[in-house]
Amino acid sequence: MKVDFHVHSTASDGTVTPERLALRAMVGGFRAIAISDHDNCDGTDAFVSARYDPAEAESLLATRQKPYPKPNPAVPRIKGIELSIEPGVGYGKFHLLGLGIDPENSKLKALLKRILEGRNGRNDRIIENFERLGIHIPKDDIKEYAHGEVLARPHFANWLVKHGYSDDIASAFAKYLLPESPAETRAYEERWHPPQEEAFDAIHSAGGICVMAHPKYWRIDWRDAGPDPDVAAKELSRLKEIGLDGMEAMYQANKTHENIAWSMLADRVGLLKSAGSDYHGSNKPNIRLGMDVEEFFIAPLLERLGI
Repeated sequence: MKVDFHVHSTASDGTVTPERLALRAMVGGFRAIAISDHDNCDGTDAFVSARYDPAEAESLLATRQKPYPKPNPAVPRIKGIELSIEPGVGYGKFHLLGLGIDPENSKLKALLKRILEGRNGRNDRIIENFERLGIHIPKDDIKEYAHGEVLARPHFANWLVKHGYSDDIASAFAKYLLPESPAETRAYEERWHPPQEEAFDAIHSAGGICVMAHPKYWRIDWRDAGPDPDVAAKELSRLKEIGLDGMEAMYQANKTHENIAWSMLADRVGLLKSAGSDYHGSNKPNIRLGMDVEEFFIAPLLERLGI
C-alpha cells in the first residue's frame, strides 16, 4: 500500500499547495497521507477539506504512465507538523513529527509562537550576515518567497538562485546556508530549539503522536555507517520514557539496509514505525510523493491514528 506521513506544502518550504497534495493522494490511491509543515499548521484545514475534482484528477492522470492506480477520494488525511527540537548531547539533529494533532490546542500554539519568534530572530541575523558578504536581501523581498508565516532557509536559497548568486538550491545551501558552509561565505545562523520533553508534551496535549523524523540524520557519524544498535537503543528507550511514540523507520533517502536497521531498532525499543518521503515539491526534485509499504509494517500506526 502507499502512504506518506512526512509531506511539506507551500505553508512552509514546499512548492505544492495543501489542496494539490490532497488531490495527488486521492488520485494516487494512497491509503493515508499526512501534511507536516515546519513549525506551523497553516495548511492543515485546506489539506483535510480539499475535495476530489474529477477534471483536476484527469489532468493529473494525463501526466502519468498507465496503468493508473484506483483513485481514493476518501483517503484519510492527517493533520501534522514537523518541529526541530533539541537533539541531545552528542547528537546532531532531531526533527519531530507530530501526527494527528489539533492545531487549535493552546499549548501547541504557545510553543509555535515561541518557535516563530526564534525563527524570525535567526532570519534577521542571516540577512545581516548576507549584508556583510555584500549581498543585500530586502526583508520584504525575501518574505514574498514564503507563502505562510514561516520563512525558512529554502526561501533564502530560492532568492539566491533567482538573483544569480547560485546555480541551484543545493549549491546555495552548500555555499551559504549550512553550518558547514565555507567560513568566507557562510550566512548560516542557529535558532532556538524546544527541549525534548516540552515538545513531546505539546504534541501529546494536542492529541498527537510523537515520531522521530529521518533518524539517519540524528547523529552525524551514523549518516553513512548506520546507527550503533546498543547506543541508539539506549537513547531511544530514554526518549520513549519521556514521550517519544514512534520513528520514521522507512525514509525515502534511506538505503535498504538503513530501513532495516531503523526498523529493527524501533521493534527492539517498542516504538511505532512510520514511513515518509520528506516531499518538498521542486525544492527537493529528487524526492517523490509516497512510500510503498507492507500492511504489517504500517498497521500499528494506522490503528493508533484511528484510520
